Order: sequence, then structure tokens, then C-alpha cells
Amino acid sequence: MKIQITADLLDGMVLAILEHKDYYGYALTQRMQSAITISESTMYPVLRRLKKDGYLTTYDQPYQGRNRRYYQITEAGKEHLQCIRKLWNDYKNSLDSVFYGLGEGEDKDE
Repeated sequence: MKIQITADLLDGMVLAILEHKDYYGYALTQRMQSAITISESTMYPVLRRLKKDGYLTTYDQPYQGRNRRYYQITEAGKEHLQCIRKLWNDYKNSLDSVFYGLGEGEDKDE
């Protein structure tokens, strides 16, 4: 069984990775694959959407006679990442309270 990753979580993961350094597409996909199962065919639409929304910018750099397109987080992307982190933290804490019984005894119907 796999837990489904939402578009918001994908966005947050991409932005979090790019917050630390710029990546070209294939390397970014490999970095994401170290955490979740994701294909290049899924990653590139995410990158295009984030760029369209102003959260990423791109630049090309030559490498062995070819250009690599690098992705870089923008200031708007950093702000969006902070919002996603807050939502994730709230969501995670809510789930943790169920999975790990945190705050037991707070049921009003007991």
C-alpha cells in the first residue's frame, strides 16, 4: 500500500529541495526519488506549473556540449513554501494525535 502524495505536497517538496540549491530537471527528479516514488513524466508538469505560478525561475547552463535547464526558487516560491510547511505541520500534528494517541482523554463524548 502506498499513501498518495497530493499536488500541494509535491509542490512543497520541490520548493524545499530548491530552497537549498538549484537543480537541473533530471537531478531534481533523482533527489525526489530518494524520498518518494515519482517519475520524470510526473515531475516536469509540476515544474512547469510552479514556474507558471511564479514560484520558480529557470536558467540554462552548458554541460558537455548541451544545455541543462536549472530550476531556482523565487521569493514568491519561498513564501509559498512557508505556507505549505505550516499547512503540513498542522495536518501532520492532527494525524499524529490520532495515530499516536496524543491528547487522549480529550473526547467530549466519553
